Amino acid sequence: MNRIDLEGRNAVITGGARGIGLATAERVIASGGSVVIWDVDAGAIDTAVAQLGDKASGRAVELTDAGAVEEAAGAAGRIDILVNNAGITGGNGKTWELSPEIWRKTVEVNLVAPFLTSRAVVPRMLASGYGRIVNVASIAGKEGNPNASHYSASKAGLIGLTKSLGKELAGTGILVNCITPAAARTAIFDQMSQEHIDYMLSKIPLARFVEPAEVAAMIVWLASEDCSFSTGAVFDISGGRAVY
Repeated sequence: MNRIDLEGRNAVITGGARGIGLATAERVIASGGSVVIWDVDAGAIDTAVAQLGDKASGRAVELTDAGAVEEAAGAAGRIDILVNNAGITGGNGKTWELSPEIWRKTVEVNLVAPFLTSRAVVPRMLASGYGRIVNVASIAGKEGNPNASHYSASKAGLIGLTKSLGKELAGTGILVNCITPAAARTAIFDQMSQEHIDYMLSKIPLARFVEPAEVAAMIVWLASEDCSFSTGAVFDISGGRAVY
């Protein structure tokens, strides 16, 4: 593992108690940084922080609640890095069979929440003249997976948010990028049908799912000073599924 230099940097990672978020927290700490986990699951936060050690802390935050996010940002201290990783699939179904409630919830968690966290954190980054924001989108946001219109649309929206915010912050010392991973075998698979899981695997030329640690490596590079001339960009990590 190459050591990326995040010495002295403080990162907020949403959904950081498990899966890709936890792997990213581990890599941030291995790179010399410290981590604040924002997650809705207080018990999972406690477990993750105990595993990560004294350079990690956590806070239970309802990320779709603007007031709760503002309060958490105020309590986090200096925020150099924001990783918007928290997300849900919303299950699977054809567009006309999905309930309006699950459609709205998926968009709220996957798109509105990153807007709220960015809205709370960006002014603090502007005050310090430095920041890195990394949004975890999905290959589904590029290609539109069947039986996942709500998830695909929310991740496409996150790609659009990344591009707009990156342009708005150009020249401020704050860079905003996103990644579009193929599926990783994490707890999020519990929200999907086996048919959909098999479909996703069939689309990946490397014929395997991405490992959380592989995604974390890309996130942490984008969160570092080594990433200095990319903003508003989309970085693919889909095992060859997307070539654009």
